[in-house]
Amino acid sequence: MQDYVFSSGVSNGVFSNGRRTVAVAGTCLALAALGLNLGLNSQAHAASYGTPTISLSATYLSGAVGAVGDPTVQVTVAQSGADVGALTVAASKSSTTSVAPTSAVTVTGTGATRQLAVAAAAQGYTDLTVKVTGLGGKTATKTLHYAASASAQQPADTRYFTGSSDASAAVDVGGGYVVVADDESNVLRLYDRSASGAPVKTWDFSDDIDVDKEIDIEGAARVGDTIYWTGSLGNNKDGEYKAPRNTVFTTKVTGTGANTALSYGSSYGKLRDDLVAWDKANGNRYGFAAGTADGQVPKEINGFNVEGLEFAPGSTSTAYLGFRAPLAPAVEGGKALLVPVTNIDKVVANGTAATFGTPIELDLGGLSVRDIRKNAANQYLIVAGSWAADDNSDPYALYSWTGNPTDQPVKLRDLPTTDPGAWEAVVDVPDLTASGARAQLITDDGAADLYGDGTEAKDLTHEEWKKSRSTWFTLTG
Repeated sequence: MQDYVFSSGVSNGVFSNGRRTVAVAGTCLALAALGLNLGLNSQAHAASYGTPTISLSATYLSGAVGAVGDPTVQVTVAQSGADVGALTVAASKSSTTSVAPTSAVTVTGTGATRQLAVAAAAQGYTDLTVKVTGLGGKTATKTLHYAASASAQQPADTRYFTGSSDASAAVDVGGGYVVVADDESNVLRLYDRSASGAPVKTWDFSDDIDVDKEIDIEGAARVGDTIYWTGSLGNNKDGEYKAPRNTVFTTKVTGTGANTALSYGSSYGKLRDDLVAWDKANGNRYGFAAGTADGQVPKEINGFNVEGLEFAPGSTSTAYLGFRAPLAPAVEGGKALLVPVTNIDKVVANGTAATFGTPIELDLGGLSVRDIRKNAANQYLIVAGSWAADDNSDPYALYSWTGNPTDQPVKLRDLPTTDPGAWEAVVDVPDLTASGARAQLITDDGAADLYGDGTEAKDLTHEEWKKSRSTWFTLTG
């Protein structure tokens, strides 16, 4: 290499003091070229990564303050040219941090599918921005519309069944699952009893029954592999007769648990007529004709509204109809009314006119039947509540009963009424002779303002925000 002498300074126009070689300059040029080349390679590498993709299993989600096991959302992410494990997912923004700040959002998992959960801080709504960050600094987002209801009593024992807010009857199908009916639609929904979230399966037999309006399903009872479902049989809230409400139908059950399947059996549309004719023939003892008259609203002390259905002890043909209204007599402090249908199997299967046994009047402390359920040992639970269509703040209680018409029920406990919703259904009956026996009850939250904005749950525009609350209660010491 040729050496050239340069001065590090100037004196009288002459360079002096030191030597530097072109080798130094060459090295600097080489390093600069290398740096430029590395930058170009880095940019080229970044350009080889695609924009990440992100999708949510649901874009609307409901939770509750202080809830245990709230529903989660599945987040699926990908990025071309990148290992999916290198992608990160987090909530980057909340439109209402008082309801759920970004710190309340947790994402678990490292693969293509992650689970996102939200711990609500307060009642209300917020939009959560869910962001995936990939290699090369590239990002993508989705919005999760979140609604939080207020805290409820016994959060550890409470779950929320979403997709409907108007649960009205329930039947255990084994394996930890339950089929729940809705009095605002004819859809039957299968839920995991232990988990909050959407139904596993749904069925709607409206076409089979040939109805295009709600049946107002209010009661259900299972015998063998057949479930009987009954409408309220009463007028609507405006006092108008609607034929679909005068419907009893059956479904056949196959399988259990998550594998449960329902198929349509048969239906009958004149049980209300049979009841009115029977009561007339017995001196209008219960005022069924007046209770079903045009203009008569059903949820009055002298109205006409069925909300419970269960079979008599040891029977597959006699079923008790439990009335929310009327009371017997139709005065404050009156007794709750059960009317036995002694041939319900033939009524629904063959269209045979119903026959009735001796009516049963039960002392439920001035309350009426909101549901009735028994177990294989013929131990009955009765959910007792008001006949009135109010804000559901009236008393509710649970009673045990033998099913024997000559025996009176025994009060087990009061039910809480400070949380929204009306206690409407009991899933099954435990052994009431065992210590610490527990039963799961479900509320009808259709009239509840779940999210504090004045909107009744039944009127919410998104099914995922509709929900009914289920709670386990201890019945015996």
